[in-house]
Amino acid sequence: MTLARKTAHELRELYRAGSATPDQTVAELKSRIAAKDGRLNCYVGFDAAGSGVRRNVPQDRPLWGVPVAIKDNICVEGQEATCASKILKGYVAPYNATATERLLEAGAILLGRANMDEFAFGSSCESSCYGPTRNPWDAERVPGGSSGGSAASVAADLAIASLGSDTGGSIRQPASFCGVVGLKPTYGRVSRYGLIAFASSLDQIGPFTKDVRDCALLTSVLAGYDPKDSTSADVPVPDYLSEIGKSVKGLRVGLPEEYFGKGIQPEVEAAVRSAIEKLRALGVEVRPVSLPHTKYAVSVYYLVAPSECSSNLARFDGVRFGRRSEGARNLLEMYERSRGEGFGAEARRRIVLGTFALSSGYYDAYYLRAMRVRTLIRRDFEEAFKEVDALVTPTSPSAAFKIGEKSADPIQMYLSDIYTISANLAGVPALSMPCGLAQGLPVGLQLIAKPFDEQALFRLGSALERELAFPRSAAREAA
Repeated sequence: MTLARKTAHELRELYRAGSATPDQTVAELKSRIAAKDGRLNCYVGFDAAGSGVRRNVPQDRPLWGVPVAIKDNICVEGQEATCASKILKGYVAPYNATATERLLEAGAILLGRANMDEFAFGSSCESSCYGPTRNPWDAERVPGGSSGGSAASVAADLAIASLGSDTGGSIRQPASFCGVVGLKPTYGRVSRYGLIAFASSLDQIGPFTKDVRDCALLTSVLAGYDPKDSTSADVPVPDYLSEIGKSVKGLRVGLPEEYFGKGIQPEVEAAVRSAIEKLRALGVEVRPVSLPHTKYAVSVYYLVAPSECSSNLARFDGVRFGRRSEGARNLLEMYERSRGEGFGAEARRRIVLGTFALSSGYYDAYYLRAMRVRTLIRRDFEEAFKEVDALVTPTSPSAAFKIGEKSADPIQMYLSDIYTISANLAGVPALSMPCGLAQGLPVGLQLIAKPFDEQALFRLGSALERELAFPRSAAREAA
């Protein structure tokens, strides 16, 4: 029995029927990880026992016995959390993130720590101090970033599901490149407590899964108010699973003209438009819309996010936790050497950019102006959602690119997230799901909904998924 290839809901049925056990699933995953992960490099640590298991959880819990990988910037008590950076090597989390705690309470098995771009700075999972993760569909290509290890582990059946974080597309873009489902929830829907911060006004934790039903299942576990997080929204959590299989006839979706212009690969656009026609055939009304300030999104993001990261990463100074440089002659030299040796090139680039944007004499010209344009981007979405129930776009302008192809050109790398950034700036929920292939590689379709309307994403996504019959087996064979 190929338990590693099952979805979470399929495993739960097998467990209830007595046809399989969690120990069997973990054993099979361990065997696959031993055989495959030396090449793919999805994991930076493995722990399917001890701190990764909550004992005596009732078997009726929604994720009982389901092994889940955790991105290396989400705290698990007793496990190292390094954000794939040398500067946090040796830091062991003294507490659980709220997302981690909710998984454990739901009966999940925390399988291991997933590789990522250093501090979530990247779109390719190449900046990790542990080395790059490779795409299971083609090991010469990137899995996307920053949550590349989380996405690749699910695509290669080295985990049943996983958690990632999304600041500008770091769940949805790797989900697109690896042919899995990934959700960035509404800002405030899932607690950020225990997520090592990149950009606090943008970050959200979300799931990677093998299908839309599992995505709804994990989101129902993760979502909800948390008093430990000051940005957590006290908004009721609906029954997401009830949306799976519902008719989508009569729903209205918008196609933003700004997402189908110059720069998109023709094969990617063709796959997305073909999927849109399937929605139309299901009775969904498709109409054009405009998000006119989209053209400013990348510029706004690369002022807001680095500014917040420079502030958040100031705490990593070699004094309280993590790496401390040896042999420094004074305090200033210890700071300089610890940070210079501990942070990689992309982290240093973003810290410098953000510090400049926040500095005296430049704050108003850069950061404050960017925040004003961010408001205009959010208003674009508000206007669009007066006309439609959801938006449909490509997730990425291209399929997965080759390792090393863009690492020497930061601007080209940053443009990889051009279709995902706006949802973070606006705080709206967005889901990526596979919709076809471009030259044998997965293409992601992005669904975007109004704030706290994740149920619209699950309803549309599950209906489309039934029509597409995406060939996930190709990733298994390639891996």
